[in-house]
Amino acid sequence: MIFVTVGSQMAFDRLIRAVDQWAAARIDRVDVLAQVGQGAYATKAIRTVHSLTPAQFRQACEDADVVVAHAGMGSVLTALELGRPIVLLPRRGELQETRNDHQLATARWLATRQGVLVAEHEDQLAGLIEKALVLRAAPMAISSQASATLLGALDQFIAGGLA
Repeated sequence: MIFVTVGSQMAFDRLIRAVDQWAAARIDRVDVLAQVGQGAYATKAIRTVHSLTPAQFRQACEDADVVVAHAGMGSVLTALELGRPIVLLPRRGELQETRNDHQLATARWLATRQGVLVAEHEDQLAGLIEKALVLRAAPMAISSQASATLLGALDQFIAGGLA
């Protein structure tokens, strides 16, 4: 199953349209569930829900072979924590999908991580989804907690021990 999420704050029809067109063009059926928020695009080939509870969101990520999302950190961290490959299409400020291009910068930085594939334009999305499905090379799951070393350094810093 492929799980697509636009996050909880804004619609992202460009992402949903691109995934729907990809799914409709496939010869073999692919199960796709998309959380679409208040989007206006009417899908033809994928199942949609407007919103999910946090537990439902996590379950959808657990059930997914691949997660497709905007470059929101909640989606990224959940996918990586569960060891799921994630394909990102960042929202663009110039298209009024967000306030600025912070998601582009975030996605470019995340692209260096194993299991994170980034499409800077929706025309690249289909190929990256196919790549993620073929490789199914899930990244090593990240911890849901900071390392003991980081926590120790933070404690020391807070206590005034680091300059």
